[in-house]
Amino acid sequence: MKKICLPLACMLLPTLLLPGCGPTYDADALSIMGKTSDLNKPYMTEIFDHYRETTGENLNLIGIVDEEFETEALRRMGTEEAPDILLHFHNADLNRFDVQNNFCALNNESWVNDLTDSAKAYCTDSSGTLLGLPFWESSVSGCYYNTKLLKGLSAATTQEDFDGLCAALKRKGITPICWPADGCSWMVQFGLDPIFADDPKVLEQINRNEIGYADIPAVTDMVTWIAGAAAKGWFGDKYMQTGWDDISDMLSSGEAAMTFIWDTWFYTDFKPRKYTKEDFALMPVFMNTAEGGTYEGGNLNMMMVNKNSEKRERALEFLSFCAQPENYNVAFRDISTVSVFKEQTTNIQSKMVTDAKDSIAAHERVSTANTKVIGYSAEEAVGALNKLFLGQTTIAECIRKMDEDRRAAAKQLGIAGF
Repeated sequence: MKKICLPLACMLLPTLLLPGCGPTYDADALSIMGKTSDLNKPYMTEIFDHYRETTGENLNLIGIVDEEFETEALRRMGTEEAPDILLHFHNADLNRFDVQNNFCALNNESWVNDLTDSAKAYCTDSSGTLLGLPFWESSVSGCYYNTKLLKGLSAATTQEDFDGLCAALKRKGITPICWPADGCSWMVQFGLDPIFADDPKVLEQINRNEIGYADIPAVTDMVTWIAGAAAKGWFGDKYMQTGWDDISDMLSSGEAAMTFIWDTWFYTDFKPRKYTKEDFALMPVFMNTAEGGTYEGGNLNMMMVNKNSEKRERALEFLSFCAQPENYNVAFRDISTVSVFKEQTTNIQSKMVTDAKDSIAAHERVSTANTKVIGYSAEEAVGALNKLFLGQTTIAECIRKMDEDRRAAAKQLGIAGF
């Protein structure tokens, strides 16, 4: 559960100030709306402070409690309470905001060429419109493996190689993959990403409700592989009781050789024991949906400019300020993140990622399942898989449940066709 400091929460809700809660709303200043927790990230507070100090201009930071953000931000758009700048991820929830009529296309901004290819791709919609300035920490998700436990074995480059690697590790008495089935839900999207990122037509069809997961053979291939990996013992014998707090122990002790996760985790949550982060390297995730494997690029919060704002030009100037190397390098100093800008130099990049840069360049996909499949819920997808693991359902029934949950969520969002 996230804890919010009350004085900060008051400061970030200027339109809902309580007596004695802090500064009043400045009608002449730009307004920036986002989740309270997002606006409180260290690189965000740093860029806001740096902007104030450098320009002498004020900012109104409108923080919305995380759980209420989508509903409240949607309510405010198109009213006098709409912000000049909205922070949002390029995910399925963004579809509710009438993006074309509410936000500026940013393709012609001066800073566009300084974005890395993956960051630019994440912020670009299917019509080629750049929706926002990505200003966030980024990561590379893949299969992180213990090089010492794999001594004498090679990192995989094909699905067949990976399956053989898992079988060899199992024979050595090592759990091949730490699969945290107890409360962790991100793993499935890594397998789904290639299906939709590599074939935009399939993505369009599922989002128009013309097809479902059950109509896509690769989804069945993925679920079949995951179920088979569990049955073969590749996840060990306690994966259903393994949660977020257990991943570090399993990897640092050497109980498990690999896990599907992101590089920044090694800097924020990994606790060294027998092995340290220097003992790990990176290869693609293999879940039987991409022969050469896949990496997922980072999910990035975007600064989107309200095209109907009277302060639109000033808002665009604020984005330009944030996109200058002398400013973003102040904000991201010593932050563990893959570079979002080409001239980003003060951030920390893991050796695991830099060593695998050629493989990443060949096999990275922009985050797609979690961000662009309408109605996708990682928690519900893993919930359906867990019932399969427990023998409570079949592979076909598992996929049917994933479809039912996705369609119900899309219908609740009011998406046409559902």
